[in-house]
Amino acid sequence: EIHIKEPIEKEVNPHLLPGELLLCEASTVYKYIQEDGSNRGTYGKLVCTNFKIAFLDDDSASDDNEPQFKNKIVGENDITLQCVDQIYGVYDEKKKLLTGQLRKYPEKLIIYCKDLRVFHFCLRYTKEEEVKRIVSGIVHHSQTPKLLKRLFLFSYASAAPNNTDGRNQTVMFDTLEDWRDELERTKGNVKYKAVTTNEGYRVSEKLPLYFVVPICVSEESILKYEGRGIPIWCWSCHNGAALLKMSAFPKEQDDITSQTQKAFLDGIYKTISKPPYELLKMDDLSSSLPSLQDIQIAYTRFKQLFLIDNSTDFWATDVKWFSLLESTNWLEIIRRVLKKAIEVAECLERQHTNVLLIEESATDLCCVISSLVQVMMDSYSRTKSGFQSLIQKEWVIVGHGFLDRCSHLHKSDKEEAPVFLLLLNCVWQLVQQYPPAFEFTETYLTVLSDSLYVPIFSTFFFNSQHQKDTNMSGESLKTQSAPFRFLTVWDWSVQFDPKAQAFLNNPLYAEKPKLDKSQRKTARFKHQRQLSLPLTQTKSSPKRGFFREETDHLIKNILGKRIGKFINSSDEPPNSFREFYDSWHSKPVDYHGLLLPRIDGPEIKVWAQWYLRWIPEAQLHGGGTVATAAKILDLMEEVQSLQVKMDEQCSQAISGDVHAVPMLRNSARLSSLFPFALLQRQSIKPALPTSTWKDLEDEDDLVKRDDEFVDLSGDM
Repeated sequence: EIHIKEPIEKEVNPHLLPGELLLCEASTVYKYIQEDGSNRGTYGKLVCTNFKIAFLDDDSASDDNEPQFKNKIVGENDITLQCVDQIYGVYDEKKKLLTGQLRKYPEKLIIYCKDLRVFHFCLRYTKEEEVKRIVSGIVHHSQTPKLLKRLFLFSYASAAPNNTDGRNQTVMFDTLEDWRDELERTKGNVKYKAVTTNEGYRVSEKLPLYFVVPICVSEESILKYEGRGIPIWCWSCHNGAALLKMSAFPKEQDDITSQTQKAFLDGIYKTISKPPYELLKMDDLSSSLPSLQDIQIAYTRFKQLFLIDNSTDFWATDVKWFSLLESTNWLEIIRRVLKKAIEVAECLERQHTNVLLIEESATDLCCVISSLVQVMMDSYSRTKSGFQSLIQKEWVIVGHGFLDRCSHLHKSDKEEAPVFLLLLNCVWQLVQQYPPAFEFTETYLTVLSDSLYVPIFSTFFFNSQHQKDTNMSGESLKTQSAPFRFLTVWDWSVQFDPKAQAFLNNPLYAEKPKLDKSQRKTARFKHQRQLSLPLTQTKSSPKRGFFREETDHLIKNILGKRIGKFINSSDEPPNSFREFYDSWHSKPVDYHGLLLPRIDGPEIKVWAQWYLRWIPEAQLHGGGTVATAAKILDLMEEVQSLQVKMDEQCSQAISGDVHAVPMLRNSARLSSLFPFALLQRQSIKPALPTSTWKDLEDEDDLVKRDDEFVDLSGDM
């Protein structure tokens, strides 16, 4: 049976952004809503612009059914060209990957997106000429290699020159002053200095204009090998130990060059190992962590579990879900990365040792580990502005190759790797384990990952600061003198109105209490970020760092803090690491101190909101975390309204705060994956055929039963 919504009579035109051009369109396109294997759907117009692919139906023009959490740039049925992963055509019920020139045009079009949405379009009722134009247009503009200046980023920037650069307290690290302020904030300015050696990019085009090195490193050393072999400062711990990173020399060199470079490195190591610097531990991430190729392969397998074509496919994979999940190796990679970050934190925290992370370019896994360590050790990085400043410092300015790693230009699949997404997955593990420690929510992390594919922001669309600077001028345009003014992704008002932005902020964030004057005097001699002290601080011997050695192993086992036996013996962490890990987890959590993620066994979880948000069958109506959040927010509103009644003088200010909390009325009607599960999807009633489980069950009565369908959603 085919459930058809009649074709629209009124003309619906796409909403175009400044600089956006309509390239091709097709009318009478039928968009399927995959549900229970039926062919429910709606007719509409499919369009392709230089920014997005969009499906327009009669609901597109009405505001009656708008979700609470609406993106102002990318709508529910919009796919930016950079977000398209793969396009398949269906020919006589057979799927075929579409690339390049097409000889025959398909009757159905399936678009798989990088944010894991899946769109099914039927072209049977569309005119043949329109089918040719729309299919070839979509394939060409989303799959073929393109030049950097052909990105919509430049069209938008030139058409909207008066864009305001809303930084929202985010430190951009594009000036010398920003780096000096960060050194002062972390008390690293005694041993480290911000340098201007790379002004004009005379050292290297891969390095930022300004960066920080140990004071003892000379300008000549920095210039000698284009910045390679130079320890670059990331962050300083409260005890003086610092986190550094270094771009390694190429491994394949002739003997004379290798010896010269080795002598140079030995000189650098000796210099920064002497007082006043702490002992130095080097960590080559290329040998201690999976390669970028392994990460890409694991993620490619992992995402296939969520790119579901229909309800039947979902239930077919559901019965072997855990074995499929384990075979991808993605969660194991997340565990290994978190474990490495804990090892680095232990060196800095307990051993008072400087850690030097080494990688070929120092712009991939170095970025992941250095960011994670700072999120774990520095409570400032767990605030919204602090986390955004961290991404600017460790990823954007330092030169992580977003353009290549996200394959924005479709030039080489070999360079593609979900490195930034790996970081967000690791941070999410911490957010869901310690919610009160973070000022932002998992929804914030989700929309941040979605923003990777929105080419109106420059943040994630360049490989380096040099590449951005050299492409800032509008040489090819009529207004040659006017440079492009790019938007930064950190101005969330571009994508969301204030009501929607409220979902990005954690209402239960345990804000750091401010000391009064008498307390400040007694605490002045201490560093302002007492990062690692547990809530019940006690003096301990220097050898044991800040944590007393636990003697009662029985209590630790009862509390479930030691599950080492579940880890392969070959991967068992060293004793010092395990002692540090167990000792921290045996203490009360200080949400403004050191945070160590739980990494044993089942503690590493799938980021459900990000991966499952487009799968109706995976949603719990009226359940999940959203039901809990709704109750908490209702209580908060009640407390705030009581406060208003108690103090009428402050009523206006307080009522303003009330509106800042997202209201989740009638939570029984919401999905567990709110706010991404849109209102239309709430009426979907997935049916589970129990016959799918017959092979797995031994009960005679279940085997003898006829097929029956269990309605999981209940009466709506």
